[in-house]
Amino acid sequence: MTEPKRDLLSVLGPGLVTGAADDDPSGVGTYSQIGAQFGYGMAWTMFFGFPLLASIQAICAQIGATTGKGIAQNLRLHYPPSLLRAVVVLLLIANVINLGADLGAMGESLALLLPGNILAYTAAFGVISVLLEVMVSYNRYASILKWTTLSLFAYVAVVFVADVPLGEAAYGTLVPELVFDKAHAMAMVAIFGTTISPYLFFWQAGQEVEEQHRRHVKPLMISHKRADGELKRIRADTMIGMGFSHIVALFIVVATAATLHAHGITEIASAAQAAEALRPIAGEFAFALFAVGIIGTGLLAVPILAGSAAYAVSETFGWVEGLDRRPREAKAFYGVIALATAGGIALNFIGIDPMRALYWAAVVNGLLAPPLMVVTMLIASNRKVMGKFTIGRKLALGGWLSTAVMGAIAGVFLLS
Repeated sequence: MTEPKRDLLSVLGPGLVTGAADDDPSGVGTYSQIGAQFGYGMAWTMFFGFPLLASIQAICAQIGATTGKGIAQNLRLHYPPSLLRAVVVLLLIANVINLGADLGAMGESLALLLPGNILAYTAAFGVISVLLEVMVSYNRYASILKWTTLSLFAYVAVVFVADVPLGEAAYGTLVPELVFDKAHAMAMVAIFGTTISPYLFFWQAGQEVEEQHRRHVKPLMISHKRADGELKRIRADTMIGMGFSHIVALFIVVATAATLHAHGITEIASAAQAAEALRPIAGEFAFALFAVGIIGTGLLAVPILAGSAAYAVSETFGWVEGLDRRPREAKAFYGVIALATAGGIALNFIGIDPMRALYWAAVVNGLLAPPLMVVTMLIASNRKVMGKFTIGRKLALGGWLSTAVMGAIAGVFLLS
């Protein structure tokens, strides 16, 4: 028996939420710096990066939907334990650092709008995120995450408030400006290290498994009749989600290029600083939109960072996992969520430089992504794992191209 056709909103889910989470506060800070430093000169990277991210995320989603297992569990079943342990440890380190940076940016942004103690705001955001993940049912929580993606439209609105030369912005987006110097090389590393992040792989695959539990359906390997419809849904969800992510990132680059770069401001240390710098140039409304957007994207990204860590650790040890589980059924899973978030909060209290922390998170992500992507591609092409639902040629080409680009970026990290 096939499932009834669903409307667009019900089709959009893991892909949309994962794509939106890619524009987290640390990503906003990176894109703001790119726009401030280079103007429209590197806007083309948003256009170029879209098919790379969409390909690898669609592959991760297909693995979850086909096998009914997440990335870490498939690694545990089919690859050496040492590889799994190394991947999960590096993922945890990168996620906790990203959590600290994102929570800190949220606290700073709220303090810009509502004067108060930044550390208190930071801790409050962390506690709220954990409580929502632990206490709210998965159906309602998935709906909350989906609607939270609307906060990203704040950055679209900023462009309409700012005075943007459309011709120049369009040229920078569509025509690559290839400059071979250290500044541009490091910018490329920052952009792709921020955009194609391992935590997104674990989250989207895990969410496809959660969706099967929510809808009470079996993995595609068992339920073959559902395959055509599900694979179409995954492709549409992922393409729209990653497209949404890159459009918003492009709008952030354009907004900061038209305001900060145009007025000689070329150095931005954080997303909150980008919002503050907009105030005297683009006005109070643009400043407020930018700051509110940081808080909204943080409320979306923080649970996903903590949740992806929980999926990875739980799958490694074979623990009961899933946001559809009640807290007493998956104590260890929710415990990892709480501990990872607490670690992120703690980084802000011990005075670690958030931009230095973000740099090292990008280093870890940049080095972790290529080998993990290789293993992901091998899983997705393995008939013993995927049955007859191994990825097709076009998706395989996109996935291997994405892997090659990230491998080159890891080489740039090591050389610089």
